[in-house]
Amino acid sequence: MCGIVGWVDFTMDLRSERQTLEAMTETMRARGPDDGGLWCGPHAGLGHRRLSIIDLAGGRQPFIDEDDARRAPVVLVYSGEVYNFRELRETLVLRGHRFTTRSDTEVVLRAYQEWGPACAEHLNGMFAFAIWDAAREALVLIRDRIGVKPLYYHTYPGGLLFASEPKGILANPRFTPVVTEESLPVLLNARLAMPGETPLDGLREVRPGHIVRFDRHGACEYPYWRLVSREHRDDLDRSVGTVRELLEDIVERQLIADVPLSAMLSGGLDSTTMAALAVRSRERRAEEPLQTFCVDFVGDEEHFRPTRLRPERDAPYAQLAAKHLGTDHHEIRLNTAEVIAALPTARRARDLPSLGQFDTSMHLLFAAMRERSTVALSAEAADEIFGGYPWYHDPAMVDRDRFPWIGDAPRLADCLAPDLHARVRPADAEADRYQTLRARVPRLPGETGLDARMREVLYFSLLGPLQYLLDRKDRMSMAVGLEVRVPFCDHRLVEYVWNVPWSMKTADGHWKSLLRLAAADLVPAETLQRPKSGYPGTHDPSYEARVMATVRRVLADPDSPLHGVFDAGRIDATVNAAGSTMTWLNASHLLLPIVEIDSWMRTYGVVLK
Repeated sequence: MCGIVGWVDFTMDLRSERQTLEAMTETMRARGPDDGGLWCGPHAGLGHRRLSIIDLAGGRQPFIDEDDARRAPVVLVYSGEVYNFRELRETLVLRGHRFTTRSDTEVVLRAYQEWGPACAEHLNGMFAFAIWDAAREALVLIRDRIGVKPLYYHTYPGGLLFASEPKGILANPRFTPVVTEESLPVLLNARLAMPGETPLDGLREVRPGHIVRFDRHGACEYPYWRLVSREHRDDLDRSVGTVRELLEDIVERQLIADVPLSAMLSGGLDSTTMAALAVRSRERRAEEPLQTFCVDFVGDEEHFRPTRLRPERDAPYAQLAAKHLGTDHHEIRLNTAEVIAALPTARRARDLPSLGQFDTSMHLLFAAMRERSTVALSAEAADEIFGGYPWYHDPAMVDRDRFPWIGDAPRLADCLAPDLHARVRPADAEADRYQTLRARVPRLPGETGLDARMREVLYFSLLGPLQYLLDRKDRMSMAVGLEVRVPFCDHRLVEYVWNVPWSMKTADGHWKSLLRLAAADLVPAETLQRPKSGYPGTHDPSYEARVMATVRRVLADPDSPLHGVFDAGRIDATVNAAGSTMTWLNASHLLLPIVEIDSWMRTYGVVLK
């Protein structure tokens, strides 16, 4: 895993801008602590920081094809992993390509030389990369199908900047961080962002499964992959068997690394299934026990309060699963002081407003994992593709013509000052996003009723909340130089399960029936019956009190960049009425964005216009 940056400008000679390109590249050091490189041409500069995973001695970047000195170079900077690189390498050798390393990086470059931008269709993995094709004077940006690895870009007349994280673009004076009033709903609830949208004016993400091409004619973005709805012809037994076969192959592929590997283990169905398959694979190769990790909070035995999304603590179930699987398990117990102390680091890693304790605890968990491993497995996306969240199973939330994952929970955007609220119209903004995504759902002809509605609901989750979770996972892990792989994001699994009807996804009367049935012989009985429980947070009353006190200070500070943005009366009314909902743990959870946005705007000099 690595960090990449780049700059293309057809109006100037970028060889005189090496210092700026070096500054952009340096912002990626945490993502790539092992090595770095920079290539500069007349109109393009590409930078790279490397975290060595495969072919530790080879695979240095930028990777440049210089086989023929008479030919204009093709230059690659690449972040991620391609899990089928060995098969692709064999195919490309048969087509006449010569290899000088055994890295997947070179496979990606040769694949581009063979198939052009369509090379993306041949890759199985999580990746974000940029290729400067000097002969064509064209830059190509490509992002994996599900959006596991990030890739941001900014265009201006005659030029384009790109980076794995916003900080790489912010390091270039060509970009000025501005938030417009229309972006406030997304700024206050990032899960509302449309694919490719960010709260910063002019900053875009390459959409999952898309290619951006930039040349002298400008930029264009187009898909190379999308979900397609087809009739599912397999019966239940065959569907369960296919899911199991896919997961076995996926986990086997994602264990390939030349460095130590670990796994997150919450004790839930998803992570336990993933860990169980990894354990079996390692046992076949007579490898050491798998190292597994979970996070817990000091005082949770006393302070924990169940909610619909977090009905139970993870730690006891993680211990049970670890014992069942025979892993070398580590429980990372955090106190409130540690969580608060890590806030600045987590904020810096995020570049956009953070999730407070949910970011910092994950950052500290990953830091502990990095002490023993360089690669880790995580179970994101299982709930989105198999249907695990509680709102999927609440008819009142499913039937409502809005995003089920937010339901009737209070919206912080409703607390905007009256004149600003009237201009922004946050309810209309949310409704517009809902209707736009609903219009994009790949329909199955003839599908009606609950099956048709659940296809919509699952689509919303894949393109909204999942993207936010993957972004958090990437930022917090790469901030400590840990590569996190997500087996449930393999596009083959996503494509297959997407077309399994909802009635079959709930075949045994429980959540995630397909996965539960596929893993029945792998996990403890207690795990099979455990309800969905989201990533944990501290319930320490002192943390909640601290957040609320900071909110009050921000709102009262005339120098705050948010001064005048919110209506104090509406905030008070929301706090007094707020309780635990499907989405928010408590009032401090709901109001946390005020604290984080204030800190972010001050740190990065973001202006609201």
